[in-house]
Amino acid sequence: MKTFSIITLGCKVNQYESQQIRQLLEQFELTLVESPENPDLVVINTCCVTHTASAKSRQYVRKAQRLNPDAVIVVSGCLPTVQIGELNGINKNIYIIRNRKTTASALSQIVNGQSISSNLNCENNLAAQPELPQLTCFKNHTRAFLKVQDGCDGFCSYCIVPKTRPIVQSKSLEMVLHEAQALVEAGHREIVITGVFLGAYGQKTVRRKNWPNHQNEKLADLLDKMAIIPNLARIRLSSLEPADVTPHLLDIFCKHPNIMPHLHLSLQSGSNAVLKKMCRQYTADEFREKVRLVKSRLDRPAITTDIIVGFPGETDADFEKTIDLAKDVGFAKMHIFSFSLRKGTAAAAMQDKLPNKVIKERSKILRDLNEELSNKFRQQFLGENATILMENSNGMPCPVRNSVGPEPAFRKGNISNGACGRSERYFMVYLEKSQKKPKQNDLLKVKLLENTESGIIGKPLQQDN
Repeated sequence: MKTFSIITLGCKVNQYESQQIRQLLEQFELTLVESPENPDLVVINTCCVTHTASAKSRQYVRKAQRLNPDAVIVVSGCLPTVQIGELNGINKNIYIIRNRKTTASALSQIVNGQSISSNLNCENNLAAQPELPQLTCFKNHTRAFLKVQDGCDGFCSYCIVPKTRPIVQSKSLEMVLHEAQALVEAGHREIVITGVFLGAYGQKTVRRKNWPNHQNEKLADLLDKMAIIPNLARIRLSSLEPADVTPHLLDIFCKHPNIMPHLHLSLQSGSNAVLKKMCRQYTADEFREKVRLVKSRLDRPAITTDIIVGFPGETDADFEKTIDLAKDVGFAKMHIFSFSLRKGTAAAAMQDKLPNKVIKERSKILRDLNEELSNKFRQQFLGENATILMENSNGMPCPVRNSVGPEPAFRKGNISNGACGRSERYFMVYLEKSQKKPKQNDLLKVKLLENTESGIIGKPLQQDN
């Protein structure tokens, strides 16, 4: 066995763990290849947060079997951990890792050609299982994800994650700082701190009623220490809930300019009735109040969010409350998810399910509102300077969608071969043509000139490197 490939589905935590698997296999002197180079080993790191994600994971397993009939195929990640029959019938000639604690030992045995079961559970002696390695590089990415927390026992009624990752645990402060330092030394200038329930960093449960004083300042303390790592230009947080944002956390944001003014606060619904059915730990008014606090402390922060449309029992009035809250907040970006039944969750058994037609109509309304709010958020920065982290400079197209209406400037040929990067507030900036040829992972100062539906067009400024 000499080569391998990894297919990753799902969240930033899954992407981080795929990098751990990649690093482990490289330690065994295997070489990472891209399809269709017929690797000897294919690892499919699955997601099952939605029915669609599970179906896509299964499709990738079948595709890997079809394209690589002689390869060893390993199915890892969340889908195998939830034994609700979704992998039945496709476990022929593949290895299914049903307990993620056994991932490192199972891969070690596979690479070394040892005889193992094709249903890798290994419940016995889990304490002795080797762990996946700490990362020293987030390969093929400018921004590095760093998982500091895992697990959730919150049991929101629509979410299967507490069944896939039931053990709430966190890395030690020392381990996080050591790993962050290694990622910086590998050349990563931005690190995104992530977790399954990031706000519960350092806690043994995600239920705030069981926390001392019902608040957690350990994430803020971690940020404070991490922000002084030399040459770490940017820190960004992944998803939080509104109650995770404390005055102390905002003090740390204000103290360290390398912590980006961007907070992803998961909303899901603007209706208290729906939030209660979802078993969320906040109300709509609490969400509003926390956003007001953030805006009072940070300069025009980007507030992004997730919203589920069409949850069982969601009335027209409930949906209007979501629209009103979104307008009040002025989200920089909304991720819109149409509700679909997820086997294994409480919501799957709820009554008053909405017709698909209604869900589609409401989803379109929110997607249109997202375009409006995102455009309005970016518009306020025109004429100002920003610093972007170059994500693409090799002439490949940046990820822009087809335009509607007047042809945007980047379609007119005045953009530098698709060169683009993320601003402090996360929106994409596309560079005008200039003599300066930035490189991927460069931090580049630009002047923001023109707003488009996909981002802002910027002009590189003269500067010393």
